[in-house]
This record gives sequence, structure tokens and C-alpha cells, in this order.
Amino acid sequence: MSHSLALDSLRWNSDGLVPVVVQDANSGQVLMLAYADRQALELTLQTGEMHFWSRSRGTLWRKGATSGNTQRLVALWADCDADCLLAQVSPAGPACHTGQASCFFRPLAADSASDSEDAR
Repeated sequence: MSHSLALDSLRWNSDGLVPVVVQDANSGQVLMLAYADRQALELTLQTGEMHFWSRSRGTLWRKGATSGNTQRLVALWADCDADCLLAQVSPAGPACHTGQASCFFRPLAADSASDSEDAR
């Protein structure tokens, strides 16, 4: 039984974007979170390489265009509400611009002010 969706079925946000969680297809490690517009997803599906929409630069970009750290698409999944995507990829190099394998490398520590409020 197939539950595949067309791009038209996605629930785009008010900016015409959908968040994309990128995961290493081999290790399962979450690599990054980015956003894609329709054109980015069409290019991703056509080329097999991840494309995104840069909210800060206001432009389309191919992952690894300048760094060489590309991400080859293995599978693309929509969540149950069709408002978020999971891209399973085969990465060629680190995902993060800092050189880290994943953008998620900093654990969040409890704020000392929050700790003192919790003690009340």
C-alpha cells in the first residue's frame, strides 16, 4: 500500500517553505535542519542532491556548492501532517558550516535562573 504524496499535497508555511530534517541514511544521525521551497524540492528530486532555500540570503542553494560537502538523497519522507520532511542522505563531508559532522553538536544546559525558579 503506497502512501506517497505529491508536492502539491505538502502544507507549505506562509513563506512557501517546508522544514526539512536531514538524517544520515547509514548512521541515523540527524545532520541538520533546513527549509525548502517547491523549486528546491523539485531540483532535489531531479538531481538526487539536496537543495534548500536560504531564509537569511533569500536564495536557492545546493548543499555543498561551495564547500564540496554534498548530500546525496537516499529517501524523502513527509510526516503525518505533510508539513515537515525527513531527508535521508548519504553525506560527502560534514553537514555543518563549522566543520562538525552534524549541526547538532552543542548540548543545551539548564539556565541557572531557571534552576533557581524551579527550586521555589
